[in-house]
Amino acid sequence: MIGRVDERMTEVSRGPVVLVVEDEPLLRMNAVDMIEAAGFHVLEAGSADDAIEVLEKRDDICLVFTDIQIPGSMDGLKLARAVRGRWPPIKIITTSGRVQVAADDLPDGGRFVPKPYTQAQITGLLREMLV
Repeated sequence: MIGRVDERMTEVSRGPVVLVVEDEPLLRMNAVDMIEAAGFHVLEAGSADDAIEVLEKRDDICLVFTDIQIPGSMDGLKLARAVRGRWPPIKIITTSGRVQVAADDLPDGGRFVPKPYTQAQITGLLREMLV
């Protein structure tokens, strides 16, 4: 029991929880490193289906950071709309190196950052949206 309490306290002390959805392992690791360096706790998913599974099991996720071109039953834009519909308080950031996204393509409050993004861009956007 004490181990669980300590683990939970560590999670809480690490800041808000961000779910990174990216199918390319190296890009996912890079995004995770950037977001952790900004002081956030990070969970990972390699597809939209995996992301939904994580979201259904956790009630502490504050933001979903998703690539648009991901495998699974939906792409990142459909995932963003699904998140907005089922978990309205969760903030959403989408990203892509191939697709340009207009504000109308995103759910209310959703943001888009093109790849390649920088540590400063991600940190600034996360702090603007979550702090």
